[in-house]
Amino acid sequence: MKLEILGPGCANCQKLMAITEAAVRDLGIEDAELVKVEDFPKIMAYGVMSTPALAIDGKLVVSGKVPSQAEVSSLITTALAAQG
Repeated sequence: MKLEILGPGCANCQKLMAITEAAVRDLGIEDAELVKVEDFPKIMAYGVMSTPALAIDGKLVVSGKVPSQAEVSSLITTALAAQG
């Protein structure tokens, strides 16, 4: 599972990274790859209009806000279920 934090590295982007790391740890997912994407063209390729944003396995799931850890956990769980 690849989790991408999209943003320029601002405080909210760092907060989203910390929340995502905590969610992955609490869910016990050991094969998760967390990636910070700060390259503007790559961020725009996702259609992101405001940061921070979170993409899971290439799919944009949150944009323009810092979700709670519970929300991130739910998004991760949903993505895992979709994988089968």
